[in-house]
Amino acid sequence: MSAALTQGYRLQAATGLHKGDRPYQQDQVEILRHARSKDCLLAVLADGMGGKSGGRKAADQVILTARQLFERHSAGKDDPALLLRQLVTEAHLMIKLTAITAEEEPHSTVAAFLLGPGLGCDIVHAGDSRVYHYRGADLVSRTIDDSYVQRLIDEGKITEDQANSHPQGNLLTGCLGTQADPPLTLHHIDQLAPGDTLLCCSDGLWHYFSPRELGMFVNSFPPREAAEMLVSRARQRANGTGDNLSLALVRVELVA
Repeated sequence: MSAALTQGYRLQAATGLHKGDRPYQQDQVEILRHARSKDCLLAVLADGMGGKSGGRKAADQVILTARQLFERHSAGKDDPALLLRQLVTEAHLMIKLTAITAEEEPHSTVAAFLLGPGLGCDIVHAGDSRVYHYRGADLVSRTIDDSYVQRLIDEGKITEDQANSHPQGNLLTGCLGTQADPPLTLHHIDQLAPGDTLLCCSDGLWHYFSPRELGMFVNSFPPREAAEMLVSRARQRANGTGDNLSLALVRVELVA
Protein backbone atom coordinates (compact mmCIF):
# COMPACT_ATOMS: atom_id res chain seq x y z
CA MET A 1 0.00 0.00 0.00
CA SER A 2 1.10 3.62 -0.35
CA ALA A 3 -0.19 6.93 0.92
CA ALA A 4 0.50 10.39 -0.37
CA LEU A 5 2.07 12.82 2.09
CA THR A 6 2.54 16.55 2.17
CA GLN A 7 5.74 18.08 0.80
CA GLY A 8 6.20 15.44 -1.88
CA TYR A 9 6.62 12.41 0.37
CA ARG A 10 4.94 9.05 0.19
CA LEU A 11 4.92 5.95 2.36
CA GLN A 12 5.58 2.53 0.87
CA ALA A 13 4.60 -0.37 3.12
CA ALA A 14 4.50 -4.15 3.21
CA THR A 15 3.96 -6.98 5.67
CA GLY A 16 5.22 -10.55 5.81
CA LEU A 17 3.93 -13.56 7.76
CA HIS A 18 4.97 -17.24 7.77
CA LYS A 19 4.35 -20.06 10.24
CA GLY A 20 7.89 -21.35 9.77
CA ASP A 21 8.27 -25.00 10.78
CA ARG A 22 5.69 -24.82 13.54
CA PRO A 23 2.33 -26.61 13.22
CA TYR A 24 0.34 -23.40 13.82
CA GLN A 25 0.68 -19.66 13.41
CA GLN A 26 0.78 -17.51 16.55
CA ASP A 27 2.31 -14.33 15.07
CA GLN A 28 0.01 -11.60 13.82
CA VAL A 29 0.90 -8.40 11.97
CA GLU A 30 -1.06 -5.56 10.43
CA ILE A 31 -0.52 -2.08 8.99
CA LEU A 32 -3.56 0.12 9.55
CA ARG A 33 -4.19 3.22 7.47
CA HIS A 34 -6.18 5.93 9.18
CA ALA A 35 -9.66 6.37 7.73
CA ARG A 36 -9.69 10.17 8.15
CA SER A 37 -6.00 11.06 7.81
CA LYS A 38 -4.20 9.50 4.85
CA ASP A 39 -0.75 10.51 6.13
CA CYS A 40 -1.23 8.57 9.36
CA LEU A 41 -0.71 4.84 9.84
CA LEU A 42 -0.17 2.32 12.60
CA ALA A 43 1.97 -0.81 12.22
CA VAL A 44 1.52 -3.43 14.92
CA LEU A 45 3.05 -6.88 15.36
CA ALA A 46 2.38 -9.51 18.05
CA ASP A 47 4.18 -12.78 18.73
CA GLY A 48 1.79 -14.94 20.74
CA MET A 49 2.82 -17.65 23.21
CA GLY A 50 0.96 -20.18 25.31
CA GLY A 51 -0.45 -23.46 24.04
CA LYS A 52 -1.88 -24.39 20.68
CA SER A 53 -4.55 -21.68 20.62
CA GLY A 54 -3.56 -19.52 23.59
CA GLY A 55 -0.78 -17.66 21.81
CA ARG A 56 -2.94 -16.95 18.78
CA LYS A 57 -5.72 -15.60 21.00
CA ALA A 58 -3.22 -13.28 22.70
CA ALA A 59 -1.79 -12.01 19.40
CA ASP A 60 -5.28 -11.53 17.98
CA GLN A 61 -6.19 -9.47 21.04
CA VAL A 62 -3.23 -7.14 20.45
CA ILE A 63 -4.35 -6.55 16.86
CA LEU A 64 -7.99 -6.05 17.85
CA THR A 65 -7.04 -3.54 20.55
CA ALA A 66 -4.86 -1.66 18.06
CA ARG A 67 -7.72 -1.43 15.55
CA GLN A 68 -10.17 -0.14 18.15
CA LEU A 69 -7.81 2.50 19.52
CA PHE A 70 -6.64 3.67 16.08
CA GLU A 71 -10.20 4.00 14.82
CA ARG A 72 -10.90 6.52 17.60
CA HIS A 73 -7.55 8.31 17.19
CA SER A 74 -7.63 11.90 15.92
CA ALA A 75 -4.39 12.44 13.99
CA GLY A 76 -2.66 15.72 14.77
CA LYS A 77 -4.76 16.27 17.91
CA ASP A 78 -4.50 13.19 20.12
CA ASP A 79 -1.23 12.15 21.74
CA PRO A 80 0.22 9.22 19.73
CA ALA A 81 2.35 8.08 22.68
CA LEU A 82 -0.81 7.80 24.78
CA LEU A 83 -2.43 5.57 22.14
CA LEU A 84 0.60 3.25 22.18
CA ARG A 85 0.63 3.18 25.97
CA GLN A 86 -3.07 2.26 25.95
CA LEU A 87 -2.39 -0.43 23.35
CA VAL A 88 0.00 -2.18 25.71
CA THR A 89 -2.03 -1.79 28.90
CA GLU A 90 -5.45 -2.58 27.42
CA ALA A 91 -4.27 -5.57 25.37
CA HIS A 92 -2.46 -6.88 28.47
CA LEU A 93 -5.65 -6.69 30.51
CA MET A 94 -7.78 -8.35 27.82
CA ILE A 95 -5.27 -11.18 27.36
CA LYS A 96 -5.38 -11.87 31.10
CA LEU A 97 -9.18 -11.95 30.96
CA THR A 98 -9.17 -14.52 28.14
CA ALA A 99 -6.94 -16.95 30.08
CA ILE A 100 -9.89 -19.22 30.91
CA THR A 101 -8.44 -22.74 31.04
CA ALA A 102 -5.46 -23.98 33.01
CA GLU A 103 -3.88 -25.43 29.84
CA GLU A 104 -3.71 -22.03 28.20
CA GLU A 105 -1.61 -19.20 29.54
CA PRO A 106 -1.81 -16.72 26.67
CA HIS A 107 1.02 -14.22 26.44
CA SER A 108 2.19 -11.96 23.64
CA THR A 109 4.90 -9.55 22.70
CA VAL A 110 4.07 -6.30 20.94
CA ALA A 111 6.07 -4.05 18.64
CA ALA A 112 4.33 -1.07 17.06
CA PHE A 113 4.92 2.34 15.55
CA LEU A 114 2.53 5.17 14.77
CA LEU A 115 3.33 7.62 11.97
CA GLY A 116 1.52 10.92 12.11
CA PRO A 117 1.19 14.09 10.03
CA GLY A 118 4.56 15.74 9.46
CA LEU A 119 6.36 12.38 9.65
CA GLY A 120 6.58 12.34 13.43
CA CYS A 121 6.82 8.78 14.73
CA ASP A 122 6.21 7.07 18.07
CA ILE A 123 7.35 3.53 18.87
CA VAL A 124 6.40 1.06 21.60
CA HIS A 125 7.46 -2.49 22.39
CA ALA A 126 7.21 -5.15 25.08
CA GLY A 127 8.99 -8.49 24.87
CA ASP A 128 11.50 -9.48 22.19
CA SER A 129 9.73 -8.34 19.03
CA ARG A 130 11.71 -5.39 17.69
CA VAL A 131 11.36 -2.08 15.88
CA TYR A 132 14.37 -0.97 13.80
CA HIS A 133 14.84 2.55 12.40
CA TYR A 134 17.11 2.79 9.37
CA ARG A 135 18.35 5.83 7.48
CA GLY A 136 19.28 4.40 4.12
CA ALA A 137 21.12 1.20 5.04
CA ASP A 138 22.42 2.58 8.35
CA LEU A 139 20.84 1.64 11.66
CA VAL A 140 19.73 4.71 13.63
CA SER A 141 18.16 2.85 16.56
CA ARG A 142 16.32 -0.28 17.60
CA THR A 143 14.29 -1.36 20.58
CA ILE A 144 16.04 -3.33 23.35
CA ASP A 145 14.54 -6.73 24.14
CA ASP A 146 12.86 -7.54 27.42
CA SER A 147 14.66 -10.89 27.70
CA TYR A 148 16.99 -12.88 29.89
CA VAL A 149 19.84 -12.82 27.36
CA GLN A 150 19.51 -9.05 26.97
CA ARG A 151 19.95 -8.77 30.73
CA LEU A 152 23.12 -10.88 30.44
CA ILE A 153 24.35 -8.59 27.64
CA ASP A 154 23.63 -5.51 29.76
CA GLU A 155 25.59 -7.04 32.63
CA GLY A 156 28.55 -7.76 30.33
CA LYS A 157 28.30 -11.53 30.83
CA ILE A 158 27.72 -12.44 27.17
CA THR A 159 28.06 -10.73 23.77
CA GLU A 160 25.33 -10.06 21.19
CA ASP A 161 26.71 -12.95 19.09
CA GLN A 162 26.64 -15.33 22.06
CA ALA A 163 23.06 -14.31 22.81
CA ASN A 164 21.91 -15.60 19.41
CA SER A 165 22.90 -19.17 20.32
CA HIS A 166 22.17 -19.05 24.06
CA PRO A 167 19.99 -21.99 25.25
CA GLN A 168 17.67 -19.59 27.08
CA GLY A 169 17.49 -17.16 24.19
CA ASN A 170 13.69 -17.10 24.09
CA LEU A 171 13.14 -16.54 27.81
CA LEU A 172 11.37 -13.20 28.28
CA THR A 173 11.58 -10.96 31.34
CA GLY A 174 8.38 -9.16 30.37
CA CYS A 175 5.47 -9.35 27.91
CA LEU A 176 1.68 -9.01 27.77
CA GLY A 177 -0.63 -11.37 29.67
CA THR A 178 1.62 -12.22 32.63
CA GLN A 179 0.73 -11.57 36.26
CA ALA A 180 3.18 -8.68 36.42
CA ASP A 181 2.50 -5.43 34.57
CA PRO A 182 4.20 -5.49 31.16
CA PRO A 183 7.31 -3.45 30.48
CA LEU A 184 6.43 -0.41 28.45
CA THR A 185 9.18 1.30 26.47
CA LEU A 186 8.27 4.31 24.35
CA HIS A 187 10.50 6.10 21.84
CA HIS A 188 9.79 9.26 19.82
CA ILE A 189 11.26 10.36 16.49
CA ASP A 190 10.63 14.04 15.75
CA GLN A 191 10.60 13.63 11.98
CA LEU A 192 11.47 10.84 9.59
CA ALA A 193 13.41 11.75 6.45
CA PRO A 194 13.21 10.47 2.86
CA GLY A 195 15.08 7.19 2.73
CA ASP A 196 14.13 6.26 6.32
CA THR A 197 12.67 2.81 6.97
CA LEU A 198 10.87 1.44 10.00
CA LEU A 199 10.88 -2.32 10.45
CA CYS A 200 8.86 -4.29 13.01
CA CYS A 201 9.76 -7.97 13.28
CA SER A 202 9.39 -10.96 15.59
CA ASP A 203 12.34 -12.98 16.85
CA GLY A 204 11.51 -15.65 14.29
CA LEU A 205 12.85 -13.21 11.69
CA TRP A 206 15.51 -11.00 13.32
CA HIS A 207 17.28 -14.01 14.84
CA TYR A 208 18.69 -14.85 11.40
CA PHE A 209 20.07 -11.44 10.46
CA SER A 210 22.59 -8.92 11.68
CA PRO A 211 21.35 -5.31 11.85
CA ARG A 212 23.68 -4.55 8.93
CA GLU A 213 22.06 -7.26 6.78
CA LEU A 214 18.57 -6.02 7.58
CA GLY A 215 19.65 -2.52 6.57
CA MET A 216 20.96 -3.78 3.26
CA PHE A 217 17.68 -5.50 2.43
CA VAL A 218 15.36 -2.64 3.40
CA ASN A 219 17.49 -0.08 1.56
CA SER A 220 18.19 -2.06 -1.62
CA PHE A 221 14.71 -3.30 -2.51
CA PRO A 222 11.14 -1.97 -2.56
CA PRO A 223 9.30 -2.86 0.67
CA ARG A 224 7.22 -5.70 -0.77
CA GLU A 225 10.24 -7.31 -2.40
CA ALA A 226 12.37 -6.76 0.71
CA ALA A 227 9.70 -8.40 2.89
CA GLU A 228 9.49 -11.43 0.60
CA MET A 229 13.27 -11.79 0.47
CA LEU A 230 13.68 -11.49 4.24
CA VAL A 231 11.06 -14.18 4.87
CA SER A 232 12.62 -16.44 2.24
CA ARG A 233 16.15 -15.98 3.57
CA ALA A 234 15.05 -16.56 7.17
CA ARG A 235 13.34 -19.78 6.12
CA GLN A 236 16.51 -20.97 4.41
CA ARG A 237 18.68 -20.19 7.42
CA ALA A 238 16.26 -21.86 9.84
CA ASN A 239 16.99 -25.15 8.06
CA GLY A 240 13.79 -26.85 9.15
CA THR A 241 13.74 -25.52 12.73
CA GLY A 242 12.17 -22.09 12.21
CA ASP A 243 9.70 -20.33 14.48
CA ASN A 244 6.69 -18.34 13.28
CA LEU A 245 7.96 -15.12 11.72
CA SER A 246 6.43 -11.78 10.88
CA LEU A 247 7.39 -8.28 9.83
CA ALA A 248 5.96 -4.88 8.95
CA LEU A 249 8.00 -2.51 6.82
CA VAL A 250 7.36 1.17 6.05
CA ARG A 251 9.69 3.39 4.02
CA VAL A 252 9.52 7.14 3.42
CA GLU A 253 10.21 8.06 -0.21
CA LEU A 254 10.57 11.40 -1.93
CA VAL A 255 8.19 11.91 -4.84
CA ALA A 256 10.02 13.30 -7.88
